[in-house]
Amino acid sequence: MERISISLPENLLEEFDKILREKGYVSRSEGIRDAIRSYILEHRFISQLSGEVAGTISIIYDHDAPGVLERLTDVQHDFSGVIDSSLHIHLDRHHCLEVIVVRGDSDEIKQLLNRLKATKGVKYAKLTTNVAEVPG
Repeated sequence: MERISISLPENLLEEFDKILREKGYVSRSEGIRDAIRSYILEHRFISQLSGEVAGTISIIYDHDAPGVLERLTDVQHDFSGVIDSSLHIHLDRHHCLEVIVVRGDSDEIKQLLNRLKATKGVKYAKLTTNVAEVPG
């Protein structure tokens, strides 16, 4: 085992500790190992996608973050060829959920996902997709 050190905002650590207690973890290290494994599996799944796929990209973002709405709109316009539709929901005074329905080339959808994840103000982004071939 290797030891590492990380810095986290206090509210993130408090929420993580709460989840660990709810799930019965005996240490933060166990929870962090599981979280990293999950992150790796998700990355592997997405990186192995090929061909035509259909699915959704769900993002949660802080709509108060400067310029986030403009950046998200620009990204979605850049990938309009794989975006079929989107749904916008106000979660609370400061956070929004957007569900983007995508269909098309998996490489382009992965690029869209990565651009959305990299957008300042986006707190969460996840691709959910079929792995079967999209009907023609």
